[in-house]
Amino acid sequence: MPTDAQTKQFVVRGRVQGVGFRWFVEREAKTLGISGWVRNNSDGSVEVLATGTRDQLSGLRSRLQQGPRAARVDNVQELEAKPVPGLNTFRIEGAW
Repeated sequence: MPTDAQTKQFVVRGRVQGVGFRWFVEREAKTLGISGWVRNNSDGSVEVLATGTRDQLSGLRSRLQQGPRAARVDNVQELEAKPVPGLNTFRIEGAW
């Protein structure tokens, strides 16, 4: 990761489970060169932990707000997060 890397947590709400959202996020994050993970939460939201430059994270947020074709994104919450040592790739994690 670059020295100017930041880590953010995104919580995406809407119709975001059962529509391929996690696979969409994984593909977009890998395209952008972001490390981290995505998972479903028990409340129906999708949570993303992402580490990258400010520009990479901004690009990811834009893609999260759009989502895949079958999704409906109502809200994307962005929070500061701590980087996870050794997390150098992007993956889909198990649901809650």
